[in-house]
Amino acid sequence: MQHPGMEHPYSRYVALGDSFTEGVGDEEPGVPNGVRGWADRVAEELARTRPDFAYANLAIRGRLLQQIVDEQLEPAIALEPDLITISAGGNDLIRPGGDPDELAARIDTVIGRLRATGADVVLFNGPDIAMTPVLRGIRGKVGIYNANLHGIAAKHGAIIADMWSARQLQQPRMWAPDRLHFSPYGHHAIAILVLDALGVRHELTPMEPVPLPARSWQRVKLDDIAWAREHLAPWVVRRLRGQSSGDMIQPKRPTAGPVLPVEHVED
Repeated sequence: MQHPGMEHPYSRYVALGDSFTEGVGDEEPGVPNGVRGWADRVAEELARTRPDFAYANLAIRGRLLQQIVDEQLEPAIALEPDLITISAGGNDLIRPGGDPDELAARIDTVIGRLRATGADVVLFNGPDIAMTPVLRGIRGKVGIYNANLHGIAAKHGAIIADMWSARQLQQPRMWAPDRLHFSPYGHHAIAILVLDALGVRHELTPMEPVPLPARSWQRVKLDDIAWAREHLAPWVVRRLRGQSSGDMIQPKRPTAGPVLPVEHVED
């Protein structure tokens, strides 16, 4: 948490997770993996007032909770961060049979291990997805998982970035065209959410997206067909083949290093 007389106390931040933390939906040519995302935005803001600040992002799209634990937990601890964010379990909940209580029991152990390092740990509850056609069927499971996460955070002294209560995330423009990931607007709003949860003063201000124009039912139908062809069908094919969108992806920042504002990153 913020210390008196300091902008913030953090010198090394490590992000763990899946596509949400990697930054999918917030495309930015010239940065690693071609995506920016909320974690990069948080790191940029933390680096602004700390010349010694370093940031690593180990997240890879498509990863399930156990894969995140197996691939990212020990490397993250080895980097000796004083701030860790972790978002995991969303890809498990989407799958048939994903059990929010079983997932919570596993992440409980993970949060305990991370907190034992002395680092501040931020975890995320899921957003309210009632308005998202692709995901609304798992809203009940997300609600159960969220309730568990609040208990886990309280038990271990971790910090919750409360996306469920962030009503601004329900605006359509907060979501990417694939309807599964957040858009740049969404990632920006989540960066603010994280910094506010940490109690860190920052210079980010809310971006107010222009509402989408009203659509006729014919337009809605055509848009749904186009979405199914472009985004849903490839996802289903990957599932049937046992493939993941992250199979050929490496962590975009595997070691902790300095952070440049995105406009200064060279192609």
